[in-house]
Amino acid sequence: MSRTPSFNLRGTSGKARLGTLSLAHGTVETPAFMPVGTQATVKTVRNSDLEADGYTMILGNTYHLYLRPGLEVIGNAGGLHSFMNWKGNILTDSGGFQLFSLAALRKVTEEGYNFQSHIDGSRHILTPENVIHAQTVFGSDVMMVLDECLEQPSEEARTQDSVELTLRWAERARKIHPENGQAMFGIVQGGGFPRLREYCADQLVGLDFDGYAIGGVAVGEERPMMELAVKSCIDRLPKNKPRYLMGVGKPKDLIDFVGMGVDMFDCVVPTRNARGACFFIPDGRLNIRNAKHRDDFCPVQEDCDCYVCRNHTRAYMHHLFKAKEWLAPIYATLHNLRYFARLMEQLREAIESDRYDSVSRELLNRMGNFENS
Repeated sequence: MSRTPSFNLRGTSGKARLGTLSLAHGTVETPAFMPVGTQATVKTVRNSDLEADGYTMILGNTYHLYLRPGLEVIGNAGGLHSFMNWKGNILTDSGGFQLFSLAALRKVTEEGYNFQSHIDGSRHILTPENVIHAQTVFGSDVMMVLDECLEQPSEEARTQDSVELTLRWAERARKIHPENGQAMFGIVQGGGFPRLREYCADQLVGLDFDGYAIGGVAVGEERPMMELAVKSCIDRLPKNKPRYLMGVGKPKDLIDFVGMGVDMFDCVVPTRNARGACFFIPDGRLNIRNAKHRDDFCPVQEDCDCYVCRNHTRAYMHHLFKAKEWLAPIYATLHNLRYFARLMEQLREAIESDRYDSVSRELLNRMGNFENS
């Protein structure tokens, strides 16, 4: 890797930002949504499908890839891009969220996470240093520092201690940044306490990362707490660096948080919902298993250019899910990923034409009372 990571803020509409993130494997137009490819694959789709949809960046996970297939295999393959034959950019999460969700199998210490593998029970430790080493082996275009993600709600004193630990870990990671063209992002923690979010953001900005993530959200908290976490720190983050809201990706959330100044998102929402027979459409969500679709010979979405909507009907998709055919979740994922790509295109166009407020209201009004989850 030789290209120096950079971010060019090209325009704004209110607080919504239009930018270009330049990384080792090309550029990413922001605001951007990243499909989740936890284990070096976005479930049920090919790389060529992602490319056709216009995705230039996906997300992988250090915890899972460290355990399987392991650093030796990925290193021998020449890195994660070569291993999975993905030509675009890859952001790898540090594994902090996964270890948060495996509370019974891990212990947090000053050194890092001591944990037991959920695969075979073997013992391991992830530290700020070896997490960066792993992501260096992966060749991630964006590597994330190790952080502590807390359950919510947590008491303020407990959150303060966690923030201090996250900052000490961030400083340790920053000191060993390989400066080889891989970007490194810090992660703002602080739960639902604005004072701690502000403090954490200020300290991380002082470490001069290539970008900044807002973490510790989408962990079961109520929506107002998520909004508070973002609003309390986002204006303290540099305007010339990308801002990434981790694990958030419901359509309404994308629209709202782009409007608050967020540039990057990732979430399993489009792929996980697809496997449950949920198709996202501009009016909300469509449960294709519903009996009313049995004789519906219209496309899932009339104006959608995805493969499914160009070639098949709601009746056929209803049949595939009822028959439990393997093709059913594949087709649903193809549609949902294209829906999310088109939504982000609409948001970027709205910012470029300085119509974000009106366009976002139109999109949200069309969703109406549908549940967007």
